[in-house]
Amino acid sequence: MNICVVGTGYVGLVTGAVFADLGNDVVCVDNLPDKIAALEAGRMPIYEPGLEEMVARNVADRRLSFTTDLPAAVRRSVIVFITVGTPPGADGQTDLTAVETVARGIAEAMESYTVIVTKSTVPVGTGEFVREVIERHQPRPVRFDVVSNPEFLREGSAIEDTLRPDRIVIGAPTQQVAMSLLELYAPLERPMIITDVPSAEMIKYASNALLATKISFMNAVANICELAGADVTQVMKGVGLDSRIGAAFLQAGLGYGGSCFPKDTESLVHTAGALGYDFALLRAVIDINRDRARHFVRMIADTLGAMHTRTIAVLGLAFKPNTDDMREAKSLEIVTQLLEAGATVRAYDPVAMDNARKILPAVVEYAESPYAAAEDADAVALVTEWNEFKFLNLERLRSVMRQPVVFDGRNIWEPERMRRLGFAYHSIGRRPAHPA
Repeated sequence: MNICVVGTGYVGLVTGAVFADLGNDVVCVDNLPDKIAALEAGRMPIYEPGLEEMVARNVADRRLSFTTDLPAAVRRSVIVFITVGTPPGADGQTDLTAVETVARGIAEAMESYTVIVTKSTVPVGTGEFVREVIERHQPRPVRFDVVSNPEFLREGSAIEDTLRPDRIVIGAPTQQVAMSLLELYAPLERPMIITDVPSAEMIKYASNALLATKISFMNAVANICELAGADVTQVMKGVGLDSRIGAAFLQAGLGYGGSCFPKDTESLVHTAGALGYDFALLRAVIDINRDRARHFVRMIADTLGAMHTRTIAVLGLAFKPNTDDMREAKSLEIVTQLLEAGATVRAYDPVAMDNARKILPAVVEYAESPYAAAEDADAVALVTEWNEFKFLNLERLRSVMRQPVVFDGRNIWEPERMRRLGFAYHSIGRRPAHPA
């Protein structure tokens, strides 16, 4: 099947590579010539495990190509996926400028019946908006249909999530139109749900909002645990074993970040308001999440006292492990607040430091290893739970520090072990542990 994917970010590039790997003829389109040139040269614009190898394999087999020529790509394809960015505006409303631009380009290029699929995360009602844009800009009437096929990718495991999704959601105006997507996804042999377009759009936002709610709920519980002397990890285990609840997304920590949960929760609150409903529950979820970085920095300042003489080693900068994505990363807030308090910050991340340098203040120092970051530091602040950090030589870490104080924002270490190793250990929703 000839497929066009417009947009070469996380969603577009992974979607295009996987569809090509399934035997389809895929062309990925972007309006940035330098980005297309880099992709043609085998250089990935993002870090995603396994993606570079999959792209190289399918380019070599001539199933995957890259271009800036949207009209040519549209005319050769029977299905066109829209996977461009949908960033939030200042008021939380989703900016659909890129989607509108692509829809107009598709309208002007289309010469035969085409299925246009919105895979970008878009507010309910966007399918109708895309249809109206295309109808308005067609030079002559050409039949088409608009389908919603939301993505549920997690950065760091995007290929696995595309090949083995929990479910595939297809929102189509008719059963006949849905069949074209069913045929495309059939080789994956995964559960599929066919619904109308608005419902498919809503499924994506409702899913992300519920997951964000679980995260903020457990972080609120962690705050209570800290005050009551309870252990949030034990609470999480007891709650998560309830089959009605499950353990996923119940880990207490620094809250959610990245390209999806922050903007999707804000967008759903805005959409609800525009429809006349005050989504107070989701606003509370957002407020709890916004306070997580401040809570962590307060913990550090309350323990260390005056910060202007302190050096803090920050381990982890990306918003989550196995990605170099800095969008809405908690490290941005934490590092900024530490600097504002007068501390010196020395940071290390396995893959995200180049991206961090473009965003964080120039005064941040960067180290070549976690041990170099901790050299003569007054404390270590663990922000991103990379596996590399879970298996650190903690004795070596303690030996290079000025004083052995650790603030664990992701609860990756056990308090009793840290106490035995001689650390003053502070984590989320658990009692501090102090060496004998």
